[in-house]
Amino acid sequence: MPAGRLLDLPREACLLGSLSLIIDHIVDLVHIWTVAKVLPSDPAPRPIDDAAAKRAFFRIIEAWGVSDAEARVLLGAPSRSTFYNYKRAEGGPLSADTIERLSYVLGIYKALQLLFPNPQQADAWMRKPNQNFGGRSALQHALGGKVVDLALVRRTLDAARGEGM
Repeated sequence: MPAGRLLDLPREACLLGSLSLIIDHIVDLVHIWTVAKVLPSDPAPRPIDDAAAKRAFFRIIEAWGVSDAEARVLLGAPSRSTFYNYKRAEGGPLSADTIERLSYVLGIYKALQLLFPNPQQADAWMRKPNQNFGGRSALQHALGGKVVDLALVRRTLDAARGEGM
């Protein structure tokens, strides 16, 4: 079975080999899974690999130079023990809120990689002052602690990519 079929990727992604389309599709699936997991009537098994999501989050925040205290805020302020379990890719299933937060972080990372040709430049953007956030950095804005703070950073990057706000 071709890899594109296995992941149920759009035909264009398979034909073009477009990393951007593949990542967009994965981020969209995470949003779909987040909504599906909230519905109490659905006893279906969890379609997301929580350990992989945790590993991806910690790789991204390491690239951004995010401290553990800041990472806890981005995750929705889990307890210290839960946070360190997550950091070891342990800790059991993620809540819908945490998956939504992870989805935004992954989407922000993806957008930055598409906007900047140099990965170090993309990662540094999170800490640079930005007029879109009142002169604060995108990271400072995201550290407001609410999901909408992460969402605004993501929408700002999507607008810069030409996807509108």
